[in-house]
Formats: sequence, structure tokens, C-alpha cells
Amino acid sequence: MNQNSIEKFKEELAEIYHLGAAVSVLHWDQDVNMPKKGMEMRAKSIANLSGILHDKFVSPSFSRLVRAAKKELDGGKLSDENACIVREIWREFSREKKLPLEFVKELSETTSVATSVWAEARKENDFGLFLPYLKKIVSLKRKEAELVGYKDSPYDALLDAYEPGMTAREIEMIFSELRDFLVPFLANIMKSKVRVRNILKGKFPIERQVEFNKAVAEKIGFDFDAGRLDISTHPFTTQFHPGDVRITTRYSDRDPFYSIGSTIHESGHALYEQGIPMENFGSPLGDAISLGIHESQSRMWENIVGRSENFWKYFFPRLKKAFPKNFDKAEMGDIYRYVNAVKPSLIRTEADEVTYNLHIIMRFEIEKELIEGSIAVEDLPKIWNSKVKEYFGIDVPNDALGVLQDVHWSGGLIGYFPTYALGNLYSAQFYEAAKRDVLNLEKEIRAGQFAHLLNWLRKNIHIHGKMFTARELIENASGEPLNAQYFMDYIEDKYSRIYGF
Repeated sequence: MNQNSIEKFKEELAEIYHLGAAVSVLHWDQDVNMPKKGMEMRAKSIANLSGILHDKFVSPSFSRLVRAAKKELDGGKLSDENACIVREIWREFSREKKLPLEFVKELSETTSVATSVWAEARKENDFGLFLPYLKKIVSLKRKEAELVGYKDSPYDALLDAYEPGMTAREIEMIFSELRDFLVPFLANIMKSKVRVRNILKGKFPIERQVEFNKAVAEKIGFDFDAGRLDISTHPFTTQFHPGDVRITTRYSDRDPFYSIGSTIHESGHALYEQGIPMENFGSPLGDAISLGIHESQSRMWENIVGRSENFWKYFFPRLKKAFPKNFDKAEMGDIYRYVNAVKPSLIRTEADEVTYNLHIIMRFEIEKELIEGSIAVEDLPKIWNSKVKEYFGIDVPNDALGVLQDVHWSGGLIGYFPTYALGNLYSAQFYEAAKRDVLNLEKEIRAGQFAHLLNWLRKNIHIHGKMFTARELIENASGEPLNAQYFMDYIEDKYSRIYGF
């Protein structure tokens, strides 16, 4: 494959990326702006474009280019950058080639409709409304696993799409270690005599919350000239390229922290996407290596930074200025304890740092059994409620607060949930490395200065795209492989002090 051939391969690949960006625009608009009656036709539009995208990716002409590039890769004749591009495209191409066009279109159309139905079912607290769509999605994802192939569990084939190289067996080992630490640690917190005072008083006008959320996002580094913040049922981030990255949040006029945490979380994702060099768009060099690494960025900003005492020493006076009557009697210590209060809850997105991973472990167990066929979709509410009782000791009053709370399954994102917990582990390890490398990092955060931390993340994570595997990236940045002990030490140190044991 000569230089002209590799350039032709990259040109056609860029066309595929541009088409994918157009599909992403339709998805974003569906979740943010689309009127209710547009659902059916939008689903068909997305399905058709997704089919065209898939068809172009596995077309005979592009297939020839990919196979020729793979020969060059195997012969060791490519630069590091081109080798990365070919390696990752070959991996994706090999997977896509196994999925028939009709399957791709059916899955796309089913999930497009199901996402809107899920939102309605959640609003109406009616799992039965969503049930037939979820049954079809689970069936299609089982079929996908069979088409793609796997060694041990069909779940591995789905997990690999989000966390390449990771297996269900590895996840079970990691989660077992986490569970063994978290359960007794949570029990100690529940025995503590420290009580967190409810500092919320009155209503918080949404328009002022929007202003405050935008100010926080911009302060930590979100570029509003390359993105925007909107409202959706479930907060999310979507990117078309580094110059157009969009985040959403949701608001409650009774609780400003309902939006603040989500905004910081999604800003973390967006900072990753905005930090990828624009010239790398159109190839794997412009993609994040895994969702676990991506999640490490959102969880670091939301929790390790956004729930820290130093962060609120800077932002609390500004929050107080935005809502003077609501926080007239609140002190800094009250805010810090409030944003870090540990209380077993029903909702994953509102969970504290101590219990959050238990939400993920529970979901992993459920969806793995769903795909392996050991539980039925019809039984999900009962199974869900039972596990919530087992893990958190609380009863689920309705399905809207239970099995219907997450958007992921409606979008066919089975295998996604474990990346949230992996992100927590990565985040603690990355942050410790950043503290070693950035002089006076926490002093800077206390002063509202986040540029050095963001620059460290850009240098060590964002700019590399898929040049390195997740395993290589964490080792390059921190000096050692993924080690859950960093996260457990962080949790133990922080919350032992807060809860006085």
C-alpha cells in the first residue's frame, strides 16, 4: 500500500466520520428539541442513515482499502499514527462486517423509538409500556453477541464495544473487591452519629440555576464557543467534532445540586472531547480509547474536584450570591457535608460516592444475566426491587424510581454500565498522578484555578485518542496498571474524616 493508497483510505474514513456526525446531530435533536409527533419519522430517518453508514463502512471499495491497510500494518510498514488508525478501524471493521445491514437498521429503528417510549413510560410510571420494546432490544443484543462471537460469556461481546479488551470475568473480580470494601465501610457510616443538616430552603429559580451552571462549566474549562448546555430528561454529552460538543442537564426548583453535579459531570466528558486535536477528527486518533477512560474524566471533575472542600471554598460564596435568601444561614462546612452526604438512595445519578458503585454492580449483574438468558425481561421490576433491598436496605416505591430510571437499555447500551465504576477507579489514580506532577494543585482549585489540572489531563489523556489502549494509558500517566486501591484509599480517607471514625 503506497502513500497515496493510505491517504485514500483516510479520506474515505473521514467521509464515514462526517456521516456519523450527522446521525449524532439527529440523536441530539431528538432528545433536546424534537416535538413528540416527530418520533416515528425521526426513528426511520436515523435508521436509514445508520444503514447507509454501516453499508459504506463495509462496502466492497472500503473493504479493499481496509484489507490492504491491514497487510501494511502486519508488515510493520506504517507510522505509529497510521498504525493506530488501521489497527482500530480493523477491529471495528471486523465487528461491523459480522452484522447484516437489516440487523443494523432494525436495531437502530427499535432503539430510536424505544428511547422516546422509555421517557413516556418513566413519566407515567408504566413499565408495561416499555416492556415490549425492551424485550425486543434484549433479543437483538443477544443476537448481536452471537453474530460478533465470544469465548466465555455473550456479555463479553457487548462489553468489548465500550471497554475494549475487558471481560465479564475481569469485571466480576474488580467488582468483588469493591463490594468487599464498600459494604462494611457503608455500614460504619450508617452507624456514625454525624448528621448532615438540610441546607436547602425555599425555591431556586431555574433561570438563575442555568446561569450558575454555565458559569461553573465555563470556569472549569468548558468552551462555549465550541459547545452548548441544554436541558434533557437524562443528562448526556454528545460530540460531532472537537469544535461542537454539547452537554445537557436537568433542573429542580427545590434543589440546585440536582443540576450542578450533572453539569460538572457532563462538562468532564466535554472537556475530553474538546481537548482532542481538531486535525485528528475523522479517524481513531480523534476518538476516546474507552468509555471507562471517558468516565474517569467526568467522575474526576464531578466528585474528586467538584465535591472537594477546596472546590466549594471557591464556589460557595458565588452560589450564596446567586441565591442569597436560600443560603443566608448556611456555612462552608454545611455545604461541604451536604454535597458529600452518604445516604443509600434509589437513583443512581443522585447517588453519593460511597454507594454509587453498588448501583453499578447491581446493574451489571442484572444485564449480564439478561444477556445470558438466566432471567426474563418481564421479571425485571421484581428482580430490580429485590436487589435494591439487598444492597441498600430500602424499598422501591414505583418503577419510575426503579427499573425505569436509566436511559441506557432503551438505547441498546447493554454492556455500558461497568464503565462507570471503572471510571471511578481510573479517576482516583489519574488524580493522584496529577497531584504529584502539578505543584500546589489543590491550592489552585481553592483559588478557582483549573487550567493546570486541565492541561495535565490534555497532555496525558485527551490528545492521544486511541493511540494507546486503556491499560497502556493508565500506566503511562500514573506509572502503574489500574489499581483499585487508589479509589478505596480516597473514599476511606475522605469519608472517615467527614463521618468521624
